Amino acid sequence: MSPELISILVLVVVFVIATTRSVNMGALAFAAAFGVGTLVADLDADGIFAGFPGDLFVVLVGVTYLFAIARANGTTDWLVHAAVRLVRGRVALIPWVMFALTGALTAIGAVSPAAVAIVAPIALSFATRYSISPLLMGTMVVHGAQAGGFSPISIYGSIVNGIVEREKLPGSEIGLFLASLVANLLIAAVLFAVLGGGKLWARGAVAPEDGGVPGQGTASAGTGSSTGGSGTGTGGTGTGGTGAGTGTGGTATAAVAVRPEQETGGAEGTGIRLNPARIATLVALVALVVAVLGFDLDAGLTAVTLAVVLSTAWPDDSRRAVGEIAWSTVLLICGVLTYVGVLEEMGTITWAGEGVGGIGVPLLAAVLLCYIGAIVSAFASSVGIMGALIPLAVPFLAQGEIGAIGMVAALAVSATVVDVSPFSTNGALVLAAAPDVDRDRFFRQLMIYGGIVVAAVPVLAWLVLVVPGFG
Repeated sequence: MSPELISILVLVVVFVIATTRSVNMGALAFAAAFGVGTLVADLDADGIFAGFPGDLFVVLVGVTYLFAIARANGTTDWLVHAAVRLVRGRVALIPWVMFALTGALTAIGAVSPAAVAIVAPIALSFATRYSISPLLMGTMVVHGAQAGGFSPISIYGSIVNGIVEREKLPGSEIGLFLASLVANLLIAAVLFAVLGGGKLWARGAVAPEDGGVPGQGTASAGTGSSTGGSGTGTGGTGTGGTGAGTGTGGTATAAVAVRPEQETGGAEGTGIRLNPARIATLVALVALVVAVLGFDLDAGLTAVTLAVVLSTAWPDDSRRAVGEIAWSTVLLICGVLTYVGVLEEMGTITWAGEGVGGIGVPLLAAVLLCYIGAIVSAFASSVGIMGALIPLAVPFLAQGEIGAIGMVAALAVSATVVDVSPFSTNGALVLAAAPDVDRDRFFRQLMIYGGIVVAAVPVLAWLVLVVPGFG
């Protein structure tokens, strides 16, 4: 049995054990990296640790640390209420606002993980407050980032178009951008419909002070009140306290528990007043955006620095923040990516790609390359795998049976939509940023959804972009 095949089988075993025995997959992956790297690939410790994602480790720790402080001092509450006022209380619009925001950031040049790192914590705070599916909100953020990710001035777009030019292949910058935009927009629409978008529309508008849970609290367009039991309304207005009330003439929502410093009619009319700690935290969040997008500084190191400054100034607010860093997620992601690094060091990924590229049937080779791009990108760098696969596609593209523009676009879509995987940078950021969720359950949801995307999108991209022979 070849070393490459052994390394793939060990990865399968890691998945099986982690799924059936509830062992942290990252810890298993570290052990597998040590065993395979030492016994099969003949790597020393430096070779094994070459794949450790130090930059992602700092991003995960830094961003979750900074936003843990923001949650502790009420800044995210303020942002949530302000944004609900911005969309006139239409909770159903919030996922689309987050989709558009991350798409705009990546389209103008932000690296996809940086955009997700900035938007995901705020988006998932909305999800918690307004009873929106965290899976819906998290995937909307990631797909939004990928929707704008291949604009002609974006990082992904510039890199892929540069590879195409270097390989002397026909290319279309606008075609590549539109392929990714339309694919992610369609996926987002399906997700919105499947994961409760209809219920969000039915909920209607909520006041910024409301939690947005139908059947409790303030009833709009209904009568009756509830102080501990239940009641129904049919005509006027009424409010509910701790009990459950339903309004047949409109939508009912639940009031959010108000902190001592939260007063209805406070600053900006959001019900939560700005204080020095919140103002400083808002300045820190803006500084993070400016530093990352304007000065190309590292998102993780910048976030850690800003978090330390806030912690020093307001230690009471941030005392528990370090404990709220998603350490189990950090272990999981770093372990899996370290093992993927071992696979790269021993040539497993190149071995698989070259084996597919040697197939004599161009259309079959094309769809298999799309699947390799999707599977590997679910665990590793999307741009890195595109940089490896596009050159591998050159020999059969030169035969003229496959359109180069369509093939490159299919590879780009296949290798990036899978970034919703919890093992990819974007998926890991979403998993780490979700407050007040069962992380094991959320991890399984992201993994299942990532598996569906890996299984379905490459063949669909192949059918739509490659089979017709575009380019």
